[in-house]
Amino acid sequence: MIKIHSAESGNVVGEISEEQFAFLQAQLEDESSADRDYYLTKDTIAMLEEAGADAELAGVLRAAIGDGPGADVRWSRG
Repeated sequence: MIKIHSAESGNVVGEISEEQFAFLQAQLEDESSADRDYYLTKDTIAMLEEAGADAELAGVLRAAIGDGPGADVRWSRG
């Protein structure tokens, strides 16, 4: 499982499967091979849903953003 963390607080906001993470990585740009974070907006999540993201993945990403316009999220395995 992949844990999704709020970059601001460090709190885990949810977990996604390896398959969901592979989809996320394929859709979003990594700045380097060591990159472990993404900046997400509501528009980013809508784009991911249009590309085939499942409801569970979209829900975890929405939880990471909260009520704000966007947020930095980090991921970790475990």
